[in-house]
Amino acid sequence: MSGYLSAAPSSLSSPSTSAPARPVPPFPPLRVGRGGDRLRRALRRRRRAGAAGLAVVAAALAVGGTEARASRGAGPPEAKPPPAVVRMVSAPVRIADGATVRLLRPGDRVDVVAAERAGPPRVVAVGARVAGVPEPEKASGDGGALVVLSVPRETARTLVGAGSVARLAVTLC
Repeated sequence: MSGYLSAAPSSLSSPSTSAPARPVPPFPPLRVGRGGDRLRRALRRRRRAGAAGLAVVAAALAVGGTEARASRGAGPPEAKPPPAVVRMVSAPVRIADGATVRLLRPGDRVDVVAAERAGPPRVVAVGARVAGVPEPEKASGDGGALVVLSVPRETARTLVGAGSVARLAVTLC
C-alpha cells in the first residue's frame, strides 16, 4: 500500500514523501443552491417578454382602431363631457315627530316627505344619508327633533324651502 493509505501511526506523525496514485484534476468551484435562482430569472424574463408583447399588441390595436375609422371616412369619436360632480352637503332638518328621529342612526338612509295642509304629501328627498342625530333639546315640547342629512346641494335647498312651509317626516329606506 502507499504511504498515505496505510494506517500505521508512524505515517500520521511524519509527512508522506510519496506522491498520490492519481493526480487530482482541476475543477471549477461548486456553487450550491444557485439552481433555483436560474429558474426564477428565466421565468421572470419570460413574464417580462410576455408583458412587453401584450403592451405592443394593445398599442397596435389602439392606433389601428383610429386609423381604421379615419380610412372609412368616420370622424374622431365624440368626446362626452365628464359627469357633473355631485357635491354633498350637510343639511340640518327639523322633523315633526321627535320619536321617529330617535330611531335614526348615522348611516341610515331615509326619504323625507313634506306634508302640507292644503295638498297631498310630496317626497322632497329620496335616499338621504343620515349624517348625525343631535341630542334632543329638553324644552322642545312638540317642536319635533333635529336630524342632519347628507344630500346634494340642490336637494338641501329644496329641504330648506319645504321645511319652512310644511311639516317634514322621514321614512326609513
